[in-house]
Amino acid sequence: MELNVKRRLMVTPAESTLTGIQSLSELDQIGCTTHAHGIYFYRPTTTPFQAITETLINSLSRLLVHFYPVAGRLRSLGNGRFELDCNGKGVVFVAAELNTDLVDFGDDFTPTPDFDRFLFPALDDTVPLQELPLCLLQLTKFKCGSFSLSLAMSHVVADGLATANFMMEWARLARGEPLGTVPFLDKKAYRAGAPGAQPRFDHSNDFSCLPFLLKQPSAEDLKRMKTTMISLGLGREQVEKLKKIANQDRPINLKATRPFTRYEALTAHIWRCASKARKHQDEQPTGCLVTIDSRRHLDPPLPLGYFGNGVFDVTASCYAGELLSKPLSYGASKIRSAIEMVTNDYVLSAVDYLKSQQDLTKFQYSYKASTNGGANYGGNPNIGVINWMNLPVNGTDFGWGKEIHSGPAYHKVDGDTWIIRSDKGDESLVIVVCLLEDHVEAFKKHFYDDINYSHSTPSQSQRPMSSM
Repeated sequence: MELNVKRRLMVTPAESTLTGIQSLSELDQIGCTTHAHGIYFYRPTTTPFQAITETLINSLSRLLVHFYPVAGRLRSLGNGRFELDCNGKGVVFVAAELNTDLVDFGDDFTPTPDFDRFLFPALDDTVPLQELPLCLLQLTKFKCGSFSLSLAMSHVVADGLATANFMMEWARLARGEPLGTVPFLDKKAYRAGAPGAQPRFDHSNDFSCLPFLLKQPSAEDLKRMKTTMISLGLGREQVEKLKKIANQDRPINLKATRPFTRYEALTAHIWRCASKARKHQDEQPTGCLVTIDSRRHLDPPLPLGYFGNGVFDVTASCYAGELLSKPLSYGASKIRSAIEMVTNDYVLSAVDYLKSQQDLTKFQYSYKASTNGGANYGGNPNIGVINWMNLPVNGTDFGWGKEIHSGPAYHKVDGDTWIIRSDKGDESLVIVVCLLEDHVEAFKKHFYDDINYSHSTPSQSQRPMSSM
């Protein structure tokens, strides 16, 4: 494959915007602090490539008037803390042509290393932080006439929902329509720039490393370990069956509560399948990282147009023996309990806790980091499940039709998982998961077999473990 870059430029706001230093919330400065990637694919259009390029550049410039923080740069304050310099320096836009057909990337859009190599703008992370663009975008035309539009957005500036809203509003302007939702940039709800108070809850086990393997792989084993990404489809009937399996053996203390959601049931299912595929011992601790949008958990809830990070990570944990010997409802109840912790008081208490920390570095990680040994937020024996089912990514039309697929970029972190809506327009789902190559086939088998053959009855061969 050969990429022919037609244009590469820095797009700046079309009008003067507010300038100066903007304080970031603690939720902006923990978790992933590098650029997060996403991509959209489109069918061929009769509109000339040059015209599409000009439309995107012009509308992007107008968009940055409203989303002006994206055109700024980060500054390091030391000890893992940042501030945002709103200076209007702009974002990178690349227009390129690739001498291959879209079908050469596979018919199910499963991310591969070629995604990063050809479909995303090159990111030079040797550039000093204060000079590094917060957003980079690439429009790529394939030989068959199809297009892709990819972005790399600093996760310090925006989470998945904020980034999806950014793209949706860009599409509106490109179609010649007015902005649908003005971004809400006030971070006072998360006490950005304000002094902290005494935390009301114990957060000593929050934001910490997930469990490690009891038997750590040797250096030679680590060298041989390679990850890959797979996509697994689930039809509406399969999703409903999985929910039924999770709810038919609900614990007595949960009988009177609302049924498990499809997210809770599916996440518990993915967690169990990963533990089975990895052949965990009964006494192996395992964790499932659940990503919660705290916007709607605050009182009052934040507007959907809040631009920044509202993501709050919580962990469900237990022993593998418990997870596998008990019904699916056990894992779902663990996930439910983790989610229900995220209240207004708990989130603000966590913010106060983070404000009290001298160094935030220990709460940060990079998507580029290998976690095969069980490092923070992923890796055997853990998984992290990101819910994209409700993101406004479907129907992002820039004027040449809606996307035929949108999803994540290529990742190397063992256990990273995304639940996304399928491209069929119905209630079917696609599960995109990164696993060690040695675990892929077993995971696939358990993923479908455990739906077809109900696993609600505990296995007599596995002994129960005490709860974590």
